[in-house]
Amino acid sequence: MHVTSSLSAAVCLGLALSAAPARAQTVPTQTLVPASSEVVFVAKQLGVPIQGRFQRFAVRSQFDPKAPERSQVAIDIELGSASMNPDADAELPKPEWFHAAKFPKATFQSSGIRATGPGRFEATGQLNIKGQVRPVVVPVQISQAQGLSTASGQFKLKRLDFKVGDGDWRDTSIVADEVEVRFKLALRNMPPL
Repeated sequence: MHVTSSLSAAVCLGLALSAAPARAQTVPTQTLVPASSEVVFVAKQLGVPIQGRFQRFAVRSQFDPKAPERSQVAIDIELGSASMNPDADAELPKPEWFHAAKFPKATFQSSGIRATGPGRFEATGQLNIKGQVRPVVVPVQISQAQGLSTASGQFKLKRLDFKVGDGDWRDTSIVADEVEVRFKLALRNMPPL
């Protein structure tokens, strides 16, 4: 009888353990390498492409290429760090453009990430610029070399959706509504593709 009770207890313990939910694996947190990263924007003024960049931005990334559905990414861009040329640099922080005093940061927060091919992903989320929040889908390609993972991509947005270029600058014959955003983010501590 003692053997039967021990056997019954072992079977019950085994069943209980197999029915218990598996402990969720944590997704590692990545660290941005600012010197190897960039966020660039390209607009057209009078039909001529002009490029600018943001000098300061931060990334919060918990990304596992093998489990993108469990991953999340957030980016904060300091709008006052926008730089194009000396004339534009003086104008961009003003209320008509980024209104950096009132809205110091633009943010992107992912709500879902999915694989679209080898090393290719699509991040869906909310982009907030000047208090205007819009859904965006951002295609991302990841490459890995020498301990670094580089996430790069580009997407287009309509600046007037975010009230960038207000007042007289709403005239899209002077500055086009469509702006292309390009990024290259060098990250440490990403699991292998």
